[in-house]
Amino acid sequence: MALLGIIGVFLVGATGLQQSDALQHLTRADWQVDDASGFSAPPTTQESSTLPDRWKPVELPLALPIALLSQAENTSTTTTRTTWIRLSTRGLHAGPGPLALYGARIKTDGTIAVYVDGQLVHRAQQSGPLWNSTRTPLWVQLDDNSVGKAPPREILLRLEHTRSAQVALSSLWLGPVDALRGRHGMRQWLQQELPAMLGAAFMAVGVFALFVWFRRRDETGYLLFFNLAATSFMRGLHFYVSLPVLNDWFAWLTVNSLFWLVMVVHFFLRQLHGRQLAWLTRGVVVTTAAIGIVTIPGLAIVQNTPQVTPLIYAIAALMGTAVCLVGAVSAWRRSTEGRLVAVGIGICVLLGVTDWLLQNNFISPEGWYLGAYTNAVTFSVFGVLMYRRYMHAIGEVEQLNASLAQRLQKREAELEVSHRRLREIERRQTISDERQRLMQDMHDGLGSSLISAIRSVEGGGMSDDKVSQILKSCLDDLKLTLDSLEPVEADVLLLLATLRYRLEPRLEGTGVSLRWEVQELPALEWLDPSSALHILRIVQESISNILRHTRATEIRVATSFDGAGVSVTIEDNGQGFDIDKAMASSSGRGLQNQRRRARSIHGTVDWESRPTGTRFVLWLPLRREAQAA
Repeated sequence: MALLGIIGVFLVGATGLQQSDALQHLTRADWQVDDASGFSAPPTTQESSTLPDRWKPVELPLALPIALLSQAENTSTTTTRTTWIRLSTRGLHAGPGPLALYGARIKTDGTIAVYVDGQLVHRAQQSGPLWNSTRTPLWVQLDDNSVGKAPPREILLRLEHTRSAQVALSSLWLGPVDALRGRHGMRQWLQQELPAMLGAAFMAVGVFALFVWFRRRDETGYLLFFNLAATSFMRGLHFYVSLPVLNDWFAWLTVNSLFWLVMVVHFFLRQLHGRQLAWLTRGVVVTTAAIGIVTIPGLAIVQNTPQVTPLIYAIAALMGTAVCLVGAVSAWRRSTEGRLVAVGIGICVLLGVTDWLLQNNFISPEGWYLGAYTNAVTFSVFGVLMYRRYMHAIGEVEQLNASLAQRLQKREAELEVSHRRLREIERRQTISDERQRLMQDMHDGLGSSLISAIRSVEGGGMSDDKVSQILKSCLDDLKLTLDSLEPVEADVLLLLATLRYRLEPRLEGTGVSLRWEVQELPALEWLDPSSALHILRIVQESISNILRHTRATEIRVATSFDGAGVSVTIEDNGQGFDIDKAMASSSGRGLQNQRRRARSIHGTVDWESRPTGTRFVLWLPLRREAQAA
């Protein structure tokens, strides 16, 4: 509606242009009508004095009402008439420069010719109806009015038309081109160019809606919107076609597209308010189909569509009014959008009625075709609908986001409580597992040694030195168990260094030297306190066996890395032993414990014994998954 307000400002500006002294407003004329046998080319020269002396005075604008019923009955196009209009230009004070003849509207369904002082200066030559001449202002640029040349004395208009048609002519302006160009340009822009731009924009949005419908087939509103834009565009085809327009199918398309437009609006309203209205739907569809069939040029049911067009438009106005009123009543309590569309189509019907009155000479031909802006009204109404739905969709998304945020916050709180419970359970389980491990290790190592020592002392079969040695061994076991609890950060070297710190005082008392030849090793990500204790026990058992059985004077500890894992090697220079025999005897329980511990951490142990010494290798995987595979 704001666009219509802007258009109104333009209209006021267009009609309020300052008049120049060189302009002559032609409002009086003489006219007469001659019968003819058909359309013909205008002669190059024509003096008014050679025509029959049947001139009658008339006031411009000239607009005689059309007898609609007689016009509809007389469909013959073989007999035509020629209306002559004579205008006197005496008293024109024109300066140097070209002159122009301007008229807001000239309406006929045949050839238009303009003579100035008997010479043909303008013609629209054709052999059929001129479909879009009523929206094209008359603009005739005359010859250059050179200095010393007299201004024109007389202008003669020759208008051909069918016998049953009537002509209409607005008042005319004659004057310099520069003084009249603004009037003509404003009328041309508001009546043709601006409606053409509005129709093209509406069609572009409709094509966009069609592509949206291709992706969302269940939303038929987009398809209806495209049909609305397409039918509205076809209704205004005369804005895009240059003069003259002779095709009967062009007339059929522009006339019937108005009924298609009303039918699409009806289906749109029915979708909005949700009522089927079967009787109105049948009436609209049957009327649209009937008008489309009887006006088909090939069937010749209606011999001349332009002759019955005013009656057809009256039927379209009645159908549009019925759709508007019934749609408004149906949507009054059901749909705000339906009421808005009904109001919009009502405005479009009113604008169309003013066009019908102007087309049929019931109002002055100097008026404006307001129906050209129905596209603007329709586009504004459906633009408001799209805006409302867009804002509604945004509101729903915001509500959904707020609901999701609340649910997420609630779920996070529940997960936090559950996570705290799981951490507490995990902590208790870890403490329980560690307590169980320590108890098992102390029972198998320290506990067993202490029980043996107690029984030996009670039996009196063990010397004090032996008891002291057993108690020291128990103390070492206890220290190793405590050392395994210290964080080693997956570093095997740090673990071995802890063992060295514990064993060096014991080695010094036995006279055995220790060669420490370790190198940098990659971290073992799987190394935890339980695995660390197993490694310490394995290495401790190997060194204890050397001290008890081999009579060695030197122990060598080395490390290496082979890509898949790390190796800890322990060698001595003592006497060797038979590995198979030792594993089979009861005294080989320590070797079996070493193998069992290595297997529990996915490692391996290997012995190589010679008369000159024994070599023990503990291999640990870099990653447990590789070892398991």
